[in-house]
Amino acid sequence: MKPVVALAGGVGAARFLDGLARVMGDPERLYVVGNTGDDAVIHGLHISPDLDTVMYMLGGVADPERGWGVRGDTFHCLEALGRLGAETWFQLGDRDLATHLRRTEGLRKGLTLAQVTAEITASLGVRPALVPMSNERVRTIVQTPAGELEFQRYFVARRARDRVLGVRFDGAKRAKPSPGVLDAVAEAEAIVVCPSNPFISIDPILAIPGVRRALRRRRDRVAAVSPIVGGHAIKGPAARMMKSQGIRPAAVEVARRYADFVGVFILDEVDRRQCAAVGQLGIRPAVTNTIMRGEPERIALARTVMGELGLTP
Repeated sequence: MKPVVALAGGVGAARFLDGLARVMGDPERLYVVGNTGDDAVIHGLHISPDLDTVMYMLGGVADPERGWGVRGDTFHCLEALGRLGAETWFQLGDRDLATHLRRTEGLRKGLTLAQVTAEITASLGVRPALVPMSNERVRTIVQTPAGELEFQRYFVARRARDRVLGVRFDGAKRAKPSPGVLDAVAEAEAIVVCPSNPFISIDPILAIPGVRRALRRRRDRVAAVSPIVGGHAIKGPAARMMKSQGIRPAAVEVARRYADFVGVFILDEVDRRQCAAVGQLGIRPAVTNTIMRGEPERIALARTVMGELGLTP
């Protein structure tokens, strides 16, 4: 059976994917391409925040309040590191550490990031495939008046307060998509761009050579869910990043960034008036509630997206 491919990064994507996995008749058809541009080495461990956020959500262990990290986690190790003089701005929970230890060990033994991700997701009982965008090192670098910052330094340590002048993806031009990614896109019954920050969650995936071109070939089967609602990002710095780069924070501006490879664009009901502008981009607009306050809204949004792509659960 043909896969349903999703491009994902961040908490919004994880929540949407939870709904999508629940409404799909066979969750194993779901093939998630995860952003790894925000990966970092912290305390000697390889951290993959976007992969982990999706993995914990689909594995049923995500912290429901924060959306990231493990439910009920403690931070004794982090507190001990602080007493020893280490930096503690990046919140690593005790149970979360097990994931990073396992990933780092696997990489040091010669496994690729895709291989070790597959092992960890299998251990957590995650049924959809979760595949990093590339096995090669790609790092999101945020350009600010204070200089260039690695993404986690900008986002976590400095709380995304810096004005963003631009974003670049170090290593992307030399990277290759993880094995199977381009084939999955070519064979997919449908492709969904999750409600993720376009600059720091989706653009890194698109920067991997061959990905955007593969999506363009399937444009009529690609839908995207707007991460901007009523001029605001539901979670994260997307709206602030747009403003600081002189881009109006609006759903239609996200559609404009995706216009060459997206055929259907899902807007929230409050942005209904932007449908005509989206249509002028050659994209078919669709309107629904995109605010996912809980499981019912996640499932409803997933059903709408599937319906717009002509899929039935």
